[in-house]
Amino acid sequence: MRDRAGAHGRVETVMRRMETALLDGSWRAGEKLPSERVLAQDYGVARNTVREAIQRLAARGLVASRAGAGVFVTDQLRTGFASPWGQLVADHPALRDDILEFRRVLEGATAYFAALRASDDDLVRIRSLMDELERTRESDDKGAEADADAKLHEVIAQASHNAMFLHLHTSVLGVLREHITINGTGLREQNEDASGLLLLQHRTLCDAILARRPEEARTAMQTHIDFVRARVGEESGLLETGPTSERALWPGSPKAIAAPKPAPKLAPKPTRKRRASRTSSA
Repeated sequence: MRDRAGAHGRVETVMRRMETALLDGSWRAGEKLPSERVLAQDYGVARNTVREAIQRLAARGLVASRAGAGVFVTDQLRTGFASPWGQLVADHPALRDDILEFRRVLEGATAYFAALRASDDDLVRIRSLMDELERTRESDDKGAEADADAKLHEVIAQASHNAMFLHLHTSVLGVLREHITINGTGLREQNEDASGLLLLQHRTLCDAILARRPEEARTAMQTHIDFVRARVGEESGLLETGPTSERALWPGSPKAIAAPKPAPKLAPKPTRKRRASRTSSA
């Protein structure tokens, strides 16, 4: 009885460690898991313990076995969150601003923590994608440039080494990546100035992360997203004030809530001159 309970506990422990590897991005969607033998050595358990842990993960759709090939990570964590959003954004362009508003908060934080926590390998990937972004701009391939842009943002999220940031980024923004890429392509096709400014913003962002300056990295990311929000707003004609429900989410609705008029300033009260007090003579 005690042995059975101990075996169950070991399986649970191994499964939790494997879940952590899935959540923190150590094992990414589409990647093949190490063999049972390697995992058993890493975790210090028997192979049948690893096998049972993998079976539990497979039952939850997190990994899948392919005959003769091994066990692979599924995209369940990426697509299992808010999958209807892709169509909603296509149907309701006003949601784009909400996405960018969300990204400003989330990606400002991921940039901050990437500057603090990025490993040497993370920094190599960030530098490599920044170089790719510059090459695609030089080749005037707007689609490839926007794709490299999206990949760079994903790598920065991974470099934050925060499981929740990474989960939100890969699940929500992964679903919407097509729309993010479309926004980037559209901005770059508007004019050469927009493309040049986007490149400069990414260079400033990457330089701050590579130099491990977290506050500068957060500011650079937020400045970049503010720029995108402003340009997307100009292009769509949507104002960025008021709740989403008032920003053209259905035909005939007002595009924005009118900003409240400021309260009138009150004229300053006149100051009364104090009368000099009389002093009695001795």
